Amino acid sequence: MNQSNINPIRQLGINLNHWYVVATSKEVKNQPLGVQLWNQNIVLFRDSLGTVHALENRCPHRHVKLSHGKIIENNLECTYHGWQFNCQGECVTVPYLEKDQKLPKNCKIKAYPVQEKQGFIWVFPGDNPDLIQPLAIPEWDDLNYIATVSVIHCQGHFSFLIENLMDMYHGHLHQDWQAWTDAMLDKIEADENRVDAYYLAQSYYKIDKIWSISQLFFPALRKLHPEPLTVSYIYPHWVSTLGEYFKIYCLFCPISLTETRAYLIHFTSLNAFWRLHKLPIKFRKFVKDLCFGSAQQLLDGLVKQDVLMIKQEQQAYLQHPQCQGYEFNRTIRSVQRLIQRQAEPST
Repeated sequence: MNQSNINPIRQLGINLNHWYVVATSKEVKNQPLGVQLWNQNIVLFRDSLGTVHALENRCPHRHVKLSHGKIIENNLECTYHGWQFNCQGECVTVPYLEKDQKLPKNCKIKAYPVQEKQGFIWVFPGDNPDLIQPLAIPEWDDLNYIATVSVIHCQGHFSFLIENLMDMYHGHLHQDWQAWTDAMLDKIEADENRVDAYYLAQSYYKIDKIWSISQLFFPALRKLHPEPLTVSYIYPHWVSTLGEYFKIYCLFCPISLTETRAYLIHFTSLNAFWRLHKLPIKFRKFVKDLCFGSAQQLLDGLVKQDVLMIKQEQQAYLQHPQCQGYEFNRTIRSVQRLIQRQAEPST
């Protein structure tokens, strides 16, 4: 592949007109939380009803971070001088104003559209948020799916991470952690918003009997069998399915040209256990909550190995941006074309 088609990818920005995940619901408690999304500092906080709001993380007085402050009823108070801002980012209180002084006109910071949905906090940094919805994750609330969440924080451009996720040939790296092996690319479908790559792989897991859950913990019980493997870049996020038993999402929060945060969500299906479906809803919810994080060791092991590789890719690019590389996976080129198309509206 011509290197001139690769290097500019590492300099491209994101399309701001999408919903990005900046935190989990559990991370936003009773104190302000500072997060970053593509060079923008944002503060998240809950009002008295528990509704999440997102503001620019900057007091317009002395430009210190509002995330160091505290919540007073429904307002966010700056820790420096006690200025308070409402959910729309408007300054509503300056505690030391004299009688003949008024609040400064147009003293306002940016308020971001925000949604709390399926366990995550989604922020829309662009315009017209009503034109698009956050990526649906129906398995999050489905009682037939057990979830595990792992945080990916890598020192690299977001394109390195999505290429890693779409590349089913790097299983060589994950020999101790991979759920499948011997992936073979069947076909690729792509349009202006997504890339779908269809593989056939050999899976180690078959969750079709109650005892088969033990395969997650005892490698000797695993037996290879063919399963369809699909990976999709539904810009700006990623989804993968392995047969009928596993589904994985990766929700992106690009921080800068050289730093990316994402949430990897692994779901194990219990659909094969029809007897379980007849049990009371409360008991099934108890089982779902009890088993949350059951694949944590597996998922964290995969993430650790991938993050190291992405860091090395980024460092190599910074040191030798014109160094030619070789790529034989057709899926990667489709991913790069999608990143280029999506970056155009925001560049």
